[in-house]
Amino acid sequence: MISVSIHPALASTGAIGPGLNSDIVHMIVNAGPMVKFVMLVLLLLSVFSWAIIFRKWFQYRKARSESERFLESFWDGTEFSRLLNEAVNLDKSPVAQLFRAGFTEFRRVSSLNTPSSSAREAPLKPVLAQVERALKRTAIEQGNRLERSISFLATTGNTAPFIGLFGTVWGIMESFRGIGLMGSASLAVVAPGISEALVATAAGLFAAIPAVVAYNFFSRGITVFSSEMESFVSDFMSVIERQHLKRQSTSKRTEAGDLTG
Repeated sequence: MISVSIHPALASTGAIGPGLNSDIVHMIVNAGPMVKFVMLVLLLLSVFSWAIIFRKWFQYRKARSESERFLESFWDGTEFSRLLNEAVNLDKSPVAQLFRAGFTEFRRVSSLNTPSSSAREAPLKPVLAQVERALKRTAIEQGNRLERSISFLATTGNTAPFIGLFGTVWGIMESFRGIGLMGSASLAVVAPGISEALVATAAGLFAAIPAVVAYNFFSRGITVFSSEMESFVSDFMSVIERQHLKRQSTSKRTEAGDLTG
């Protein structure tokens, strides 16, 4: 049988014992003031990151479901007046808000709902230019709304590991300073301080990894929403152009009928 003898100094310090004295809370409590401060900063970064992650996840999920619902109604040929009422309720959908801004501008410029001589005389290019400006302005606003708070995740992912590393370096410096004061370099003296310092690095990674994963996920979502909005702008402009040309054609036929009558 193989027997293992434990140095009395190690046993007395509890460096080897039940659970190897590796309780995370115990190590944090016994850490120095600077390491504790670093841990507090990392805790705040982690809490804010997770709050943003949950909030943005629900926001993107709501935006996706509302956009699918609106696009289904849009391509089913629903009247624009009904789509406008529906878009007002679908305030989380980027494409619904694009339609709302574009159609409102089109109706204002060309008097779509109230046929008149000014509507018949409205040139096509100025109308389309006005609508396109309104759509681009709204697309930028919707993009900014989707991107809001995402930069904090990137900042956390980039800085948290270095903040944790700073805490580790500081803790190791304190450990070696203690070695110098005690005049002993045994494992019993070095191990507790180093293990406490390494907790800061682990905390930094714990804060950074979810933030990086979430940032990449939401960035991909923003790309998808941006492509969807760009495609919708092109489709909506085509529909608006056909609507305007149809109204002008109807107006010309009405005027021709009045002249012949």
